[in-house]
Amino acid sequence: MGKPVADEILGRVRGLVAQSAARGRRPPHLAVVYVGDDPASAVYIRQKQRAAAKVGIETNLQHLPATVGIGDLLAIIDRLNGDPGVDAILVQMPLPAGLDPDLVLERVRADKDADGLHPLNLGRLLAGGRGPRPCTPAGVMALLAHYGQETAGRRALVIGRSRLVGWPVAILLTQAQATVTVAHSRTRDLPRLLAEAEIVVAAAGHPGLVEARHVALGAVVVDVGITRTEEGLRGDVDPGVAERAAALSPVPGGVGPLTVAMLLNNTWEAYSRAL
Repeated sequence: MGKPVADEILGRVRGLVAQSAARGRRPPHLAVVYVGDDPASAVYIRQKQRAAAKVGIETNLQHLPATVGIGDLLAIIDRLNGDPGVDAILVQMPLPAGLDPDLVLERVRADKDADGLHPLNLGRLLAGGRGPRPCTPAGVMALLAHYGQETAGRRALVIGRSRLVGWPVAILLTQAQATVTVAHSRTRDLPRLLAEAEIVVAAAGHPGLVEARHVALGAVVVDVGITRTEEGLRGDVDPGVAERAAALSPVPGGVGPLTVAMLLNNTWEAYSRAL
């Protein structure tokens, strides 16, 4: 479900990169900072590198040991910030224990922020200004738009309030004229909110949290949650929801490809602003 949308975005980026190359310009350059040896992170980084190569974006992996000190990590980010040949920087999350992710994300220059998570860029998002959008929330909106799902005037429920997905997607849906409710671990009577929602974005990281019996008939459900279990990868939404929903994004294969596509779109935009 997400791959055709991602392919469309990547095809557009590929065309723009090719046009730039035809004018004699260097290719866009994305630096990836990876600390430690988290297996899932290693898989995600390989996916991003392969996708970047296909559209003509160069990548540079800075792989650091989990024992790296915060000072050394920030020094590497400072070097990448000051390198005119680096257009965008991605710090792969999660970081090992003891490294403050907020401090690290804030150190990346806002104009080189590939993930759209710098406080300045999140503030621009809230204000409706220009700047990179967080990749997964932007992917959710692209998915809805591609499949012709109207947001204006519809009741939307976002489950999860993380800076990575929950809050940004709630802001984007609000800017798209939806009436948005944000639910979280302290929310009372989640089934009632689900029964009223016409659009549901589940991003809580709790497998099977959204049960089929609670979802309104004809709702559009986007499952952003992904958890590794003994049975394999599971989303926040019970697959049985497909029997009641008008549309349900799968896990895996739903929003995941769009997250990568939006990362490379952000890289292209950072590169084009620096021309």
